[in-house]
Amino acid sequence: QVQLVESGGGLVQAGGSLRLSCSASGRTFSRSAMGWFRQAPGKEREFVSAISWSGALIYYGDSVKGRFTISRDNAKNKAYLQMNSLKPEDTAVYYCAADSLNRPPMAPSEYDYWGQGTQVTVSS
Repeated sequence: QVQLVESGGGLVQAGGSLRLSCSASGRTFSRSAMGWFRQAPGKEREFVSAISWSGALIYYGDSVKGRFTISRDNAKNKAYLQMNSLKPEDTAVYYCAADSLNRPPMAPSEYDYWGQGTQVTVSS
């Protein structure tokens, strides 16, 4: 069982940066693949990034490659998403997710645990 809580969202201007944090609890966190997803109003949940339990395997969605960086600190039971060069189209609720697989899935339906989300708003 894993419980997740996101934080770090807010309002920034285009070109700015935010760092999202995902605080996890549960015995299986260190063996969990972690993912970040986002969802804008009226749109499907979109894959942003994912990282394996060891940190050796990392994926990024095409829309965020070169701008976002995923990381994790298993000793602190946290995962992070550093977001740079933010664009208005990055505006969404961002969700942290966890799965028991070492290889991180890219489909939201394959994740077992989800946080409640944190709002990111990027102004023009």
